[in-house]
Amino acid sequence: MDHFQLKNGVLHAEDVPLPAIAEAVGTPVYVYSRATLVRHARVFREGLSALDRPHLAFAVKANPNLAVLSVLQKEGYGADVVSGGELTRALAAGMAPADVVFSGVGKTHAELVQGLESGIGQFNIESEEEGYELAAIARRLGKTAACALRVNPDVDARTHEKISTGKRENKFGVPLDRAGAIYAALAAEDGLDMRGVAVHIGSQLADLEPLESAFTKLGALVEELRAAGLSVTQADLGGGLGVPYKPGDIMPSPADYGAMVARVTKGWDVRLTFEPGRVIAGNAGILLTRVIRSKRSGNGPPFVIVDAAMNDLARPAMYGAWHDIEAVAPSGNRMTSHVVGPICETGDTFAMDREIDALTAGDLAVFRTAGAYGATMASSYNSRGFVPEVLVDGDRFAVVADRIPADAIMDAERVPDWL
Repeated sequence: MDHFQLKNGVLHAEDVPLPAIAEAVGTPVYVYSRATLVRHARVFREGLSALDRPHLAFAVKANPNLAVLSVLQKEGYGADVVSGGELTRALAAGMAPADVVFSGVGKTHAELVQGLESGIGQFNIESEEEGYELAAIARRLGKTAACALRVNPDVDARTHEKISTGKRENKFGVPLDRAGAIYAALAAEDGLDMRGVAVHIGSQLADLEPLESAFTKLGALVEELRAAGLSVTQADLGGGLGVPYKPGDIMPSPADYGAMVARVTKGWDVRLTFEPGRVIAGNAGILLTRVIRSKRSGNGPPFVIVDAAMNDLARPAMYGAWHDIEAVAPSGNRMTSHVVGPICETGDTFAMDREIDALTAGDLAVFRTAGAYGATMASSYNSRGFVPEVLVDGDRFAVVADRIPADAIMDAERVPDWL
């Protein structure tokens, strides 16, 4: 459930009509609903109510906007970060360092130092080599790094291949059959406090079975480590729950997920960490766009050309992803069309042969479920600049990220005097 609904024939974000945002801010623009963010944050937490003190760390990569992070911080969420920049954002949004988990396969030396000096709660170590480097840095700084070892369980998440992270051929984590030896070796390193294990097999999961399989393997590893005399007090189960993008999508609920986790982890005697991202932010945002014009090519459906493009919302071009497309003021008429952006790439296509609300030049439309992996994946391709982001709260709204025009980006460039 979200808070983007028709009222008196016009699509609203909570109590704000979307045409008012378009008039004030222009298009394209991302619009987030605070009420939806809060609701999803609470529903996810309630789904884990059978667990003892679960730690919730929002996956900042899904939506790193400071206002969004601030909303979730007020709901008691920490952060799962994968870069120094995301760590900086999480702390700026008020998230406590102790509530931050630093994941990611390619943490640089500088990022490891940053995490240590910030006093973060946990590093998820992705390789034996990373562990030794972190230990050396910690010793030099006179600190101890709290760590979990990320394991690759070789489980197919049955999601898109580009967002699958738990198969043997993926770059993430250490092989399960070597995890015990690596954990023991790192536990002997001064500067490291090896306290747990971590797993994350992918994103936009529509089935709990792969997760259950991965968690079962992780539980067996916990038993193996303890049998070897090693301490395990934490287990990070990652994120990955999918959200419905189109009619007919059926996704596991947080309650179903929580029940499965409670059953599988019974007797582990650890504190569990979760890294939800898309399931919190996905349906809490839309991309508001305006139709530039329509054109026909042959006898097929017309091309509806909108002012949003693949540089603003990359998922359709990158993954072939579906986003529902709706008119802001639907007439009741329908049409079949191709919906495309203005970028000079055939890949700048949002839908082909899609039945949608009838749209003509000047009409406003929205791409639904754009609150996760939307603005954060944007680029300035074709020198288009970056679109603004707006947060709605009841009957008020605020710009929470300014539009960055192409000339402002150009201001950061330099032509050397020898040209």
